[in-house]
Amino acid sequence: MAGIGDIADDLVRGVEGVGSTVSETLFEPVIRLGVTGLSRSGKTVFITSLVANLMNRGRMPGMTDAATHEIEAVYLQPQPDDTVPRFAFEDHMAALSGPAPSWPNSTRHISQLRLSIRLRPRSMLGALTGPRTVHLDIVDYPGEWLLDLLLLQKSYAEWSVEALAKARARPQGAGFVAALEGMDPTAPLEESVAVTLSRQFADYLNTARAAGFSDCTPGRFLLPGELLGSPVLTFVPLPGADTRMPRGSLGAEMARRFEAYKRAVIRPFFRNHFARIDRQVVLLDLLGALHAGPPALEDLRQAMADLLSVFKPGTNPFLARLLRGQRVERLLFAATKADHLHHTQHGRLTALADALLAEARDRAAFAGAETRAMSIAALRATVEETHSHNGAPLNCVRGRGDEGEAAWFPGLLPEDPAHVLAPARAGQGAWLDGDYGRMRFHPPRLTLAPGDGPPHIRLDKAAGFLLGGRI
Repeated sequence: MAGIGDIADDLVRGVEGVGSTVSETLFEPVIRLGVTGLSRSGKTVFITSLVANLMNRGRMPGMTDAATHEIEAVYLQPQPDDTVPRFAFEDHMAALSGPAPSWPNSTRHISQLRLSIRLRPRSMLGALTGPRTVHLDIVDYPGEWLLDLLLLQKSYAEWSVEALAKARARPQGAGFVAALEGMDPTAPLEESVAVTLSRQFADYLNTARAAGFSDCTPGRFLLPGELLGSPVLTFVPLPGADTRMPRGSLGAEMARRFEAYKRAVIRPFFRNHFARIDRQVVLLDLLGALHAGPPALEDLRQAMADLLSVFKPGTNPFLARLLRGQRVERLLFAATKADHLHHTQHGRLTALADALLAEARDRAAFAGAETRAMSIAALRATVEETHSHNGAPLNCVRGRGDEGEAAWFPGLLPEDPAHVLAPARAGQGAWLDGDYGRMRFHPPRLTLAPGDGPPHIRLDKAAGFLLGGRI
């Protein structure tokens, strides 16, 4: 069974493809930036604000000050892949900046946008060499699809064991697990049974995701799109599944459809999109996981640790870029919604992200990729206030809530990340000495000065890291 590494190594580029890559490498280099994250992590807002702030860089000193080139201009270009939907930047920006601002719709499919960046070297030779152009292709895809890549290296029987163990451990899986009671994988296939089970399985995955769990694969059960109702989404894990199931049985057909899902859904995404990415940001709703409780935080930790096996992280030398699939050079794990905390807690959020991702980052660094974790807010929706509570100062944030302007104190993050990570790894069901609340803020009403993009927290630092070495 072909694994992720085998598929990437077997990618064959035709003469036209090689010629195009040579042209990009030598004349107008292309940075392919993958942006992903699990549900409610803020992918759409991140891309919209990043594009707006790259085009109007008044709030981006952390990126431009560290660059080896001066950015003369940034402008939108037609995207290079004619078969991939365009990221609707203008629509999303209009939603955020209108008189009644609203959050844009979340990512439900892959999309792409190209920015062209005209650069001039800061050195004295810059006047002689003149400006050059670097293209930034931003590839937006659901985080659920990223987790799907882990299935490529699993058999149906292996996946069934793991998926059923998760379902039994989660309250949301009780109904689906009960529906499997007495189910015989060697019994003849009845399509009505397969359809009913797959709907119950999809319902369980959706409720688990809503409860804060991260690993809810297969991802297309959550975002089926045009595949809704197709046989490739009509399979479930079964107890007792193995390779000896008779032909025409329920188990054999479930195994066949599982393999079809890998072949027809996951592998084309890997081959056509993911394997070409050389910079990647993974957005994390770490505050949401804390609010959901220890099981959700541990599920997020495990998912992030597993994900490094699909990135093929490492260096990307000239010949490798010409002849083989891209390798991720820089990988950023960004804990979003830092604006929900007072700035005095941002260091604790970053430390928690660092500790949560220690295993994942160590794997990437060992393979040669440069990795970083930070806390950000792609669009700052709050301002900070300090109130008095029982005679002591209380650091709060204020923003637009469902009932108008409101000040919010979300609780204090622990100074030592082990204070929450240890009970999560130990299987604790709830926090015993902490209450990590969550407030849903509306986007702010924007009044932007000429040359300024939307307000943010450390988006410039994130962009500087992701684009560093190329600009």
